[in-house]
This record gives sequence, C-alpha cells and structure tokens, in this order.
Amino acid sequence: MAHPKRRQSKTRTLKRRTHDKAVAPTLAVCSNCGELYVYHTVCPSCGYYRGKVAIVKEVAE
Repeated sequence: MAHPKRRQSKTRTLKRRTHDKAVAPTLAVCSNCGELYVYHTVCPSCGYYRGKVAIVKEVAE
C-alpha cells in the first residue's frame, strides 16, 4: 500500500479543497405563473415546462 513519506501541509490541503464547495442551483422564472423553479425541470406550482403543460395540476378547493 502507498504510504506518505511526509505530512501534507495545511496550505497544500486547503489548495486542493478550494473547489469542494456547495453551489446553489440556478433558478428560473416560470413564464406561465411567475414562480421560481430549478432549470430543466417542470414548474412545481403550475406543471408547465418550456411553455407547455407537462403535468396537469388539480386546483385545491
């Protein structure tokens, strides 16, 4: 098995980890209802995707 000959410094470890971060998903505005939704997904409030009905949502009474 590989075994490190020397300990990695904190600076070197942190340099490697600079790209390991959480990224917020890109949001878009629905053209039908104006709600925010994640790109490339069906709008959760109205069921539209790219200007067409993808899922028929029933109105709660």
